[in-house]
Amino acid sequence: MALVTGIRRRQRIEVHGAVQGVGFRPFVYRQATALGLTGWVANSMAGLTVEAEGDATDVATLIDVLQQPPLPNTRIAGISVCDVALRGDAGFSVRASETLGACAAQIQPDIATCPACLAELFDPANRRHRYPFINCTQCGPRYSIVEDLPYDRVRTSMRHFTMCPACQAEYDNPADRRFHAEPNACPVCGPRLSLWNDQGAPLAQDEQALQTAVAAIHAGKIVAVKGIGGFHLMVDARNDDAVRRLRVGKRRPEKPFAVMFPDLGDVRASCRVDAEAEVLLAGAARPIVLLAHEGGPIAPSVAPDSRRLGAMLPYSPLHHLLMAELRFPVVATSGNVSDEPIVTEEASAPERLSGLADLFLVHDRPIVRPLDDSVAQIVCGRPQLLRRARGYAPEALAAKNVGDGILALGGHLKSAVALSTRAGILVSQHLGDLETSRAREGFRQALAEVTHLTRQHPRLVARDLHPDYASSRAADASGVPVVAVQHHVAHIAACLGEHGLEPPALGVAWDGTGYGPDGTVWGGEFIHLTKGRWHRVASLRPFRLSGGDAAAREPRRSALGLLYAAFGEKAFSMTDLPPVATYTAAELAILGTAMARGINAPSTSSVGRLFDAFASLCDLQQRTSYEGQAAQRFEALTGGGIPYDLPIRAGADAAAPFLVDWHPALEAMLADRHKPADPSAVSAALHGGLVRAIVEVARQVGEHRVVLTGGCFQNVRLTEAAVSALQEAGFTPLWHQRIPPNDGGIALGQVAWTGWLEAKGTSSCA
Repeated sequence: MALVTGIRRRQRIEVHGAVQGVGFRPFVYRQATALGLTGWVANSMAGLTVEAEGDATDVATLIDVLQQPPLPNTRIAGISVCDVALRGDAGFSVRASETLGACAAQIQPDIATCPACLAELFDPANRRHRYPFINCTQCGPRYSIVEDLPYDRVRTSMRHFTMCPACQAEYDNPADRRFHAEPNACPVCGPRLSLWNDQGAPLAQDEQALQTAVAAIHAGKIVAVKGIGGFHLMVDARNDDAVRRLRVGKRRPEKPFAVMFPDLGDVRASCRVDAEAEVLLAGAARPIVLLAHEGGPIAPSVAPDSRRLGAMLPYSPLHHLLMAELRFPVVATSGNVSDEPIVTEEASAPERLSGLADLFLVHDRPIVRPLDDSVAQIVCGRPQLLRRARGYAPEALAAKNVGDGILALGGHLKSAVALSTRAGILVSQHLGDLETSRAREGFRQALAEVTHLTRQHPRLVARDLHPDYASSRAADASGVPVVAVQHHVAHIAACLGEHGLEPPALGVAWDGTGYGPDGTVWGGEFIHLTKGRWHRVASLRPFRLSGGDAAAREPRRSALGLLYAAFGEKAFSMTDLPPVATYTAAELAILGTAMARGINAPSTSSVGRLFDAFASLCDLQQRTSYEGQAAQRFEALTGGGIPYDLPIRAGADAAAPFLVDWHPALEAMLADRHKPADPSAVSAALHGGLVRAIVEVARQVGEHRVVLTGGCFQNVRLTEAAVSALQEAGFTPLWHQRIPPNDGGIALGQVAWTGWLEAKGTSSCA
């Protein structure tokens, strides 16, 4: 029964979603005051809590406005309303945050500098003119500075800086853009810049520090710049000698570097930028966007073997100041040595980046957690994240039929963790590969943080089926009941989950490697998911990987395995083929014996390794220096070709009723071994043949919803062709957009699949 006296009413309103750190409390204050309502608003563990009292019609109007507030960066997950007793407040106020209750609040990602702050940054008459830490309720650091919830200054790393009277007056003024802007600061009271030499000794502060760093970059020096979520290593992207010196220091011989451009016009001078890419580049998240590289002033060593360039625009005030002074593109790569986590603390930077950086441009605002730059591309006219970190993490995704308290530890590469909460499934930032002790320590910290911030104690832990991943061992040591989820099932569940969907679906899960229940290396799977069950309906015809894990770094090994599966021992005499020619006769004899006996030569169904094999046979790449290098070069080849035939044949047993047979494609490629194959035609033919196989298996299974997932679907050419062909055939294709198709999405899929199993009360089967 509503508690109403006359025409007056008081209602308690809880707003759930991403509503903290976006100016929502000031917005509610202004709306309620304009309507003549009394009461209060406060951040809470639920999100935002409002009590509004006044004319019943006006209270209803406020609720309607809160449903879809005209605020950028805000996401409303739901609103609950109940009547409470009238209190007759004197006015409307912003209260201190409520810190009790279950946590359903969502943490806001770090947001790029807004136009209003940019105007002030470059306005000589403004008191924040050229202040590198300017922000307001619509922009600035968020997740990178949050220590606890609710989101208030005292629970962020800005608690180390006491606001001066001028900043406090803005913070307290309902009419000001910085009303309750938690990171509010100015040159008088906020963080400051310093410049250090390579030993960590101070050289300059503030504007002088900035100008000296600019001069150093002009002179070809490498400057380590402390940003939002960690350090960048910055160097003139036009200076090939400087870029090559950076490559040596980072131990990164060929993998492309990201480039920060002063503005969109400069990006267009080097890259092809369509309307969708422009929106993505200039949006609040400001990711690195992979674009077709078309020339311009970029040095050859920036992206030596790639036709694409990772481009980004300045996103912090410090970046804007640097780029406004430089007026040319700079390499802006993560401040770390390859395979190590990004450096976040200035105190440790000179040691960890020793021999890499000539100077360090640092500041004294602590970074609470490391955040790499996010990486995205455009697929089918829509953004697709390949690395989800700054600007996107830790946005929660809606969870359908998934209970709270399921913690997922992801895989071993491109690690991330996920946790189901009242707010949805929270997915952490990209944590990197768990290959080093520092990386594993960062992983443990992320686990502790996700449970601390959400106040959610896991009751189930989901992990990959592979028992020897560092994440799997962490799950088994957790003391919480563990659910092992097959790698490719998790990939498919992740794509369904990010779209807010549940099974049934046919999943096409193609990647480099995933642990199969039969002990083989899976990676070219067609898996039919129903509610609570999965079944492998088809896979790529298997072949052996010569050298096991070494094949991921040497495409020639995948090619040798493919040739051996097709031609037996004859493969080792095909020395006119590029991959075979790279081995000595003695090496081939040893490899032949190992292959015949199955010694360090596991069987695989991996489409990723199939791409590697064809790249090797085309003599594009026999050894690689980074993951996916050969396949990326193979994808980038332009040209036409009649699709190869990859027929669907009956499998040997019920574990995979159908096999996609690559043998006819290999035969077609090798039809005239004495005539060099046209790599462009081979690439077009293989891509076309694989797409036809996807459609044919979909027809055999008869499931209308087809999920495209796994690292191979980072391949834009493959994904767009598959989406188009499936749509033409009457199917409904789904592909990744907000969660990476690679192993960065595994944790979300593990949570979703475990939740669906629990809801159904069944267990999975292979």
